[in-house]
Amino acid sequence: MSVPSHFSATYSEARQKFLNACEHRGLAVESYHNPNAKGREGEDLFMDVARMGPDSASKVLFVSSATHGGEGFCGSGIQVNLLEGGYLSELPEDIAVVFIHAINPYGFSHVRRVNEDNIDLNRNFRDYSEPLPDNPAYREVHNMIVPKDWDGPAREAAEKAIEEYVKLNGMAKFQAAVTGGQHVHANGIFYGGKKAAWSNETLRTVSKKHAGDAKHLAMLDIHTGLGPYGYGELIYVGDLSGIDRANEWYDNEVTSPESGTSTSAPVSGTIDKGICEMAPDATNTCVAIEYGTIPLMEVLNALRADNWLYAYGDVDSDLGKAIKKQVRDAFYCDADDWKEMVWKRGIETIEKALKGLEKS
Repeated sequence: MSVPSHFSATYSEARQKFLNACEHRGLAVESYHNPNAKGREGEDLFMDVARMGPDSASKVLFVSSATHGGEGFCGSGIQVNLLEGGYLSELPEDIAVVFIHAINPYGFSHVRRVNEDNIDLNRNFRDYSEPLPDNPAYREVHNMIVPKDWDGPAREAAEKAIEEYVKLNGMAKFQAAVTGGQHVHANGIFYGGKKAAWSNETLRTVSKKHAGDAKHLAMLDIHTGLGPYGYGELIYVGDLSGIDRANEWYDNEVTSPESGTSTSAPVSGTIDKGICEMAPDATNTCVAIEYGTIPLMEVLNALRADNWLYAYGDVDSDLGKAIKKQVRDAFYCDADDWKEMVWKRGIETIEKALKGLEKS
């Protein structure tokens, strides 16, 4: 089968392809049901997990999709390609690969970046017994980002305010203010939540089961929405003491938000924190691969539109349908050349991760 044929149009289709691919490879699947929500088609929602390699492996690579819901079209396609194509049939000794399909199944099904509580999971992994961080910069831009209407005077005023903010402060500061994460406005974007989400708790359970005793844990979390069309930026996440090792593994192509070399602004509460905390004795080498789709401001406007739609609008209206297409296009380029590009970069990166683990 061709590479594009392994990508899907809906969460339900993607899940079935993943389950079929696992059955084809003789892999058992652990399915964790999300009891808090239903899918866009009324379907049940699951985080599905499959392991390849010995249970006793001391080195574990997690390959995960749909941390940001609708970005799962890309990650799922790569995972299914790997399984259906017969890749990784001979893993290096003492290494296991764990596929996590749809960390955020609600967002995948509804084509949203967030979960059922409007939470961005990559801002949700923190210690909730401690005071939550403030984001004064987001407070400053919130009303611009979340206008009361999307096709009227409030939106028009918001666009003028954003234009003035960017003119005065620059695009980088605007991106950081918006995307850094916030725990104040539950109806805002990049909202981290007030407690651990279902996906957070479930991912910790999965991580402890599959890597709790690991000596070395590697992560490749698949994302879309930043950077040039089809290009996969390797963004280092986690303890910066491991960035040199990551660059050695990935041919010095790793970027870092903290150092200003990434298209991503610095963020906290990312999923690597939860995964790594469940493997307390392991060395960690965690990377997100971020595939470009459309220009940054178009992506941010799609996220704003989606946020407005679920806060104030009607998903089934003509405007709602137009917004959902806009959001889908921001997350997923349904074009054969894009799918070929993300797959090629994906398999190359996974093979480099396995070689790095083997030498560690």
